[in-house]
Order: sequence, then structure tokens, then C-alpha cells
Amino acid sequence: MTQAQMLRHLRRANAVAQAAMDAGRHPFGALLVAPDGETVLLEQGNVDPVDHAESVLAREAARRHAAADLWNCTLVTTVEPCVMCAGTIYWAHIGHVVYGIGERELLAHTGAHPENPTLDLPCRDVFARGQKAVQVTGPVAAVADEIAALHQAFWKPR
Repeated sequence: MTQAQMLRHLRRANAVAQAAMDAGRHPFGALLVAPDGETVLLEQGNVDPVDHAESVLAREAARRHAAADLWNCTLVTTVEPCVMCAGTIYWAHIGHVVYGIGERELLAHTGAHPENPTLDLPCRDVFARGQKAVQVTGPVAAVADEIAALHQAFWKPR
């Protein structure tokens, strides 16, 4: 996936996060991108505290696509996948993850908010414990301010 494709997909994932926020849910968004780097196969916003955008998307991707096909796809998400989502991505056999801002940056915006108790465990560390090498790209500085703006708007008044 080229840098231009990554930026375009991260911005689209952020639009999905905006739609989730507009629906009263936490502002997280994810896409599943085909091996061509262009085609968006699925998109998902956050549903609830245990149905995160990435985990719901990964489970649906595993239902719809063969593991061998998913290994060549990319999950693009606004925020670094948490431990739960990283595990789901791993078990769904999605081979590449691109994220906009890291879990630690998210924590800076949410603080100790009870609706989003972040875990300080990078997704790279989760994937490194597995038997297959999931590629990770992120954080992507070029979109960090755009993604962070949604979280600042959502978490501060709560």
C-alpha cells in the first residue's frame, strides 16, 4: 500500500469514526482493504465497549473471506488496536495493520475515562508473541491531528 493510499484510507476510517460518534458511539473506525491497496472490502465503526470497530470487522472478514486471502489484506484503523482487537485480527489471519494514532496518544485524550480504560500494551507486542508475522504500520503522523480532533471533541465533554 502506498503512502497516498494509506492516508486516503485512514481519512475514510476517520469518517467512519465520525459516523459512529454521530450515532452516540465511541469515535473509532476501521476498514478492510484488499491486496490491491485500493478496494475497501468492509468498513466498521465502534459498536460498544466490547465490540470495537477492529474486532467486529475482523470477525466479519473471517466469516466472509478465506484465511489465505485475508493474509494479503490490510486492516486500516484510526487508533492502534487494543489487545482484544489485536488478538482478533491475528486469529482472523489479517496480515497487515495500519493505524493513525497510538494507544498512548489515545490515553492522552481520554485520560482515565471509565468508558475507555486503555491498556498500555502495543499491538506490535501482541503480534510478536504469535506464530505468524503481522506487519504493522503506524502511527501515521500526517493524519494524527485529524484523528485526535475527533477524540478531543468526544472525550472532553463526557
